[in-house]
Amino acid sequence: MMPLQKTFMKDLTSYTLSILFFVFTLTVSHSQQDNLSQRIKIDGVAAVVGDFIILDSDIDKTLIDLQSQGVNVNDFDRCSLLGKLMEDKLYAHHAEQDSLEVDNEQIYSYVDQTIEYFVNQLGSMEKVLEFYKKKDEGTFRQELFEINRINQLSERMQTTIIDEIEITPEEVRVFFQNIPRYDLPIFGAELEIAQIVVKPEVSEEDEMKIIQRLESIRDDVVINGSSFATKAILYSQDPGSRSTGGKYTLNRSRRNQMVKEFEDVCYRLKEGEVSEPFETDFGWHIVMVDKVRGQELDVRHILLKPEVSNNALLEAKKKIDLIRKRIIDKELTFEEAAKSFSDEKTTKNNGGVLINPTTGNTRFELTKIDPVLYTQIQRLNDNEISAPLLEQDNIGSSSYKIIKVTNRFDEHVADYSKDYIKIKELALKEKQLKTIQTWMSEKIIETYISVNKDSRECNFANKWLKK
Repeated sequence: MMPLQKTFMKDLTSYTLSILFFVFTLTVSHSQQDNLSQRIKIDGVAAVVGDFIILDSDIDKTLIDLQSQGVNVNDFDRCSLLGKLMEDKLYAHHAEQDSLEVDNEQIYSYVDQTIEYFVNQLGSMEKVLEFYKKKDEGTFRQELFEINRINQLSERMQTTIIDEIEITPEEVRVFFQNIPRYDLPIFGAELEIAQIVVKPEVSEEDEMKIIQRLESIRDDVVINGSSFATKAILYSQDPGSRSTGGKYTLNRSRRNQMVKEFEDVCYRLKEGEVSEPFETDFGWHIVMVDKVRGQELDVRHILLKPEVSNNALLEAKKKIDLIRKRIIDKELTFEEAAKSFSDEKTTKNNGGVLINPTTGNTRFELTKIDPVLYTQIQRLNDNEISAPLLEQDNIGSSSYKIIKVTNRFDEHVADYSKDYIKIKELALKEKQLKTIQTWMSEKIIETYISVNKDSRECNFANKWLKK
């Protein structure tokens, strides 16, 4: 996980599911192997896209993987699967042509996590290798690395294609007007949620110890030439980046990837420069800009958090109890209390109203709400204030909060004025899709592509078959 990010990465479980998709394309299970042995005896070349080869077995293995995930494979045929594999390889090919870089350290970290998961599931590395029919761990790791590398290249290319696409209010209006009334989207029930957060106070003495420790680490890097990455692995308390030496990649064109204080420091630094200790809601940091590539910055950071005493937690509980009582007694409104007393900087000036990290607006779709948050609000009536909740974030920091549901929106047909932000998102996605389709058509023309004669009768969505 990347605790500094406002929109967190998928957890390991979700990540593993996606990795399984790639891994199972490397192999077939014992029973499935028996069933397909006749089909995969001779592994021919299905297609060539630029520098990448797609084998017939790649299609078979992809089909098997979809089956293993419970997908109804009746919706897919070999032609559609081949077309999708060719799209992925086209993205990856041009990513390499355009010298787009991938984060090898991140990929190695993914591989480590994946291997660890498989070992935990199957009991030992030997059983993993036996199950996936790999001769040794090194070969297995290299295959996983290459699959992830190509996937990252493909994602980087797609991101680059649509990165600077914007949409105007007029384009949104035209998009909505062109939707037939009978085809207008239905938006599910949504909630707006507000919170007040009280964080335990850290003593000046404990805070100074953390600052001095970071200053010592900084001096060792700047003066003595020690490795910042090694220091991050040894000392950083950020679980999302510690294994990769504290590394994150930022993009100037996509601000708000991280909390503001963190980004502000990063963008002020020159390549190779190390910051002085600074504070965010997550703790105290030092940052080094590792590499600058145009709009992108590779940065490394070390996060340290002061210890919170039991007395500090008790005082925070007393404070949140008092705030709640004053609101219930109508001495002040929830919004006023949030602005005056909440320690959550991203919400306090908005009356405590939460921002949905997925959509960027204030509404949370009931069917997609975070399970932890849903548990906290499921029994709350409108404008009812919850009991104080002790919450621990993903980096181990504790705080108390109270929450309330400020608005409910029933399921409804899309309305231009009420649902403008969602309609804008749909219009933007359509524009991005058209841009990608245009890019795909142009690159197919200029890229070496060969399709096996057995697949030349396929009715591909793209014009892979050149005359």
